[in-house]
Amino acid sequence: MASKGDLTKARLAESMLELIQTSGYSGTGLNAVIDHASAPKGSIYFHFPEGKEGLGVAAVELAAQRFETLIAEAAVAAGTPAEAARSAIEALTTIVSESDFRLGCPVSVVTLEMGAESERLRQACATAFESWISPTAAFLEASGIAAEEARSLATVVVSAIEGAVIVSRALRSTQPLAAAADVVAGLIDQRCQAAGGTR
Repeated sequence: MASKGDLTKARLAESMLELIQTSGYSGTGLNAVIDHASAPKGSIYFHFPEGKEGLGVAAVELAAQRFETLIAEAAVAAGTPAEAARSAIEALTTIVSESDFRLGCPVSVVTLEMGAESERLRQACATAFESWISPTAAFLEASGIAAEEARSLATVVVSAIEGAVIVSRALRSTQPLAAAADVVAGLIDQRCQAAGGTR
């Protein structure tokens, strides 16, 4: 059973994650996180001695875990890699649309805002993207695509999805995500067929 301190730490990371998505990293102050998490005032520096940067890293890691789980669930439920990609994009589309286009990928937000300012945050974002690219590449490789090509294709897939989320939020439309789903699924099918793997 988690201790009270562990629960407070998790709540702070969760609040930071939510606020980054709606207000950006730079626009999220520590007082706002404390209020959002209903946490004691001294709790941030107790659990995150590095302050906002450490809390930002925790939020990025939390986002990475959640999307990694989404990818894993899509892979298990889908019959083919193309179906898995569609399923993952549909799940993201639901998140974006149901939030009235206020929520997207906090990892891309932190990368764009802080990638050149904080090496620690840049590395956390790089690790997050890698945690999505690697299992996607492994799934593609298991479908018959050569390792190097699977890695390249997985990188394109993750990049396309990230870009589609950003454009969808800007246009307040799910059409970019729907288009990405069609193109990504088609590309995966094409590569699997060329490799003689699963359609």
